[in-house]
Amino acid sequence: MKGWLCTLLLLENFVFVVQQQTDGGLSENEISPQISNEDRRQNPPQTDSLRDEASPDRQQYCHLSFSDIHTALRELTATVTEQKAYIRALETRLNGQQTFFLEELNKKTDEISNFAQSQVEELRKENRDREIAFSASVTQSGSGQVGPFTTDFTLTFRNVFTNIGNAYNPITGIFTAPLKGAYRFSFSVYAHINANPSTASIVKNGQRVVTAHAQQNQGQGSLNSSKGVVLILEVGDVVYVSLWATRQIFDDTNNFITFSGYLLFPLREKEI
Repeated sequence: MKGWLCTLLLLENFVFVVQQQTDGGLSENEISPQISNEDRRQNPPQTDSLRDEASPDRQQYCHLSFSDIHTALRELTATVTEQKAYIRALETRLNGQQTFFLEELNKKTDEISNFAQSQVEELRKENRDREIAFSASVTQSGSGQVGPFTTDFTLTFRNVFTNIGNAYNPITGIFTAPLKGAYRFSFSVYAHINANPSTASIVKNGQRVVTAHAQQNQGQGSLNSSKGVVLILEVGDVVYVSLWATRQIFDDTNNFITFSGYLLFPLREKEI
């Protein structure tokens, strides 16, 4: 308020002088008497004395205004300095938090990556365990009859085409389930001219499941028969092909008689 009062008084005198110069083209020497005359006409003597009395107050107001401004500037400078210090501290804190968060994020990313990699390896291993398939024929070379026998006989399919997972044993002719699941099996028999009937069965754990039979009548040529079945096997269950007693089969390099099987899908306990 004091600063505004001082400024207004100064502007008043300045505007008056400029106006006189513009209107009358007065010289500097003429301005002073003119100002004096104007002051006397417009302001009685008591007014001049009031102005004289107010002059020290004007100076005091101006003086106090500059002091107040100086004080305010000092306070503002101190406030700005404090704010700068606060901002620097805040930046340092934020940088520290950002570094901490980045480190934590990197740790989590590494953990997720390691977990995903372990899951992939586990799935690969599980898929490898599920890769079970085999196929084989009776005769490896040449040709000939098998049978007849007085009792049921387990056929051995020694000419192996495929044995993924090694669950089939070509020496014994027996497939052993490595894991619980649904399996698909198929086999075929072949009856030659003037031979005994060809009858064989897929056997699971000593029990006949399905049977294929071929028998030629008088004047008929060779006959072929095949069967297939899906079995639910537990770990360790065995499956094989059994030739019935008094029956016989014929095979040669054409591989008429085959035994095949593969895992359809594994099973959990609750899925049975």
